[in-house]
Amino acid sequence: MIIQIHMIQNHSPANLNRDDLGAPKTCYFGGVLRSRISSQSLKRSIRMSDEFKELLGGIRTRRLAELIALKIDGSTATKKRAEKILSKCGISPDKTKSSKKDESEENDVDSSTKDTKMLVYTTCEAIDEMAALLTNDNSSDEELAKKFAELISSKVYVPDMALTGRMLEPSGATEIWKGSDKTVEASLQVAHAISTHQINPEVDYFVAADDIPGEDAGAGYLDEAMFVSSCFYKYFSINWEQLVKNLNGNKELALHTIGAFLRGAAVCNPTGKQNSFAAHNLPDGILVELRNTPVNYANAFAEPVSRESRRSIIEQSIAQLAQYAHDIKSGYGDPYASIWFSPNLRYKFSNGEVNRDVKSCKTLDELTELMINELSEKLNLGISWDVAKKNVLDEKHRLDKILNDIRKSKSVV
Repeated sequence: MIIQIHMIQNHSPANLNRDDLGAPKTCYFGGVLRSRISSQSLKRSIRMSDEFKELLGGIRTRRLAELIALKIDGSTATKKRAEKILSKCGISPDKTKSSKKDESEENDVDSSTKDTKMLVYTTCEAIDEMAALLTNDNSSDEELAKKFAELISSKVYVPDMALTGRMLEPSGATEIWKGSDKTVEASLQVAHAISTHQINPEVDYFVAADDIPGEDAGAGYLDEAMFVSSCFYKYFSINWEQLVKNLNGNKELALHTIGAFLRGAAVCNPTGKQNSFAAHNLPDGILVELRNTPVNYANAFAEPVSRESRRSIIEQSIAQLAQYAHDIKSGYGDPYASIWFSPNLRYKFSNGEVNRDVKSCKTLDELTELMINELSEKLNLGISWDVAKKNVLDEKHRLDKILNDIRKSKSVV
């Protein structure tokens, strides 16, 4: 079963996701230039949203040794031993800037991995247990490395990792990882958001004035910044079976994860240049579908939305999405369920005979409850949204504590 989420979201002038030159990201689609927000930017904003934060159980960091040490005593000696063990796992701190003296003093770093610098995506539970091993287990460093690798590979049943997956490629240490599954297959797919219309990026020329005038009157600082205003089509799909597998069979938690993800996707935006533009615009329309196979509706906008019609750009975007969804249903068959949400039903998704079978709702709460209940009914789960959202991993407070400890720690460079 695939849970599909389609969104139409119009943003005021913004630069939510920048390229290497600081300009809003773009792409060509349908032969014309479009605005773009990368899937990575969208996923991170949802993962960090208040709506999803209580389900966080994973942490992605280059400072794994420091986190383990902070769980024990925070000392430099503990951190160095954790680094030594992780190095044997092929997860080594960056030694490229270390002096030869420093390297000789740490004669435990394997030359095959000493230049490795990588983000490790693991869970708070794994960090807790690695700290416990380092404190209470008298095994050799080699044996502890094997146990660390087993914890990193097996302690993965948390919602954020279950959605986005994990790819971990340690440098060397093949014997340490032998028999361990380092990869978590993602249950979530996210398309790059694209504008439904052609865009023309603009340049903001701005100055900062000196509050204390003097002989050097004029601007104290001047610069340029690019921005654009776009109506985006966003698409997400979640594989139910893979999500349940990634959560070790916990179907209630899987339903809660889907509901929290939907709400996070609806109310949060990427943070790029928001202090300058404050483009906190919510979606004007969300379509949720249950299908056997994923279907991206971006081709509804292969012919870009035009302002030649009397409709607003939002209304025309929704109309093209509705017609395309109807055409796909007519050609390939109906989805198991379709639910349309627009605030207070400001925009309709059905017109006469078109999309008459789509259920409509006025609030995000109603959409979330209806989606989870429909999914539960189709899969014969017998679990309501009210029941599912009580199933929360007790990870948020531990994650918050770890991050606060990092900020307070003097050992973090």
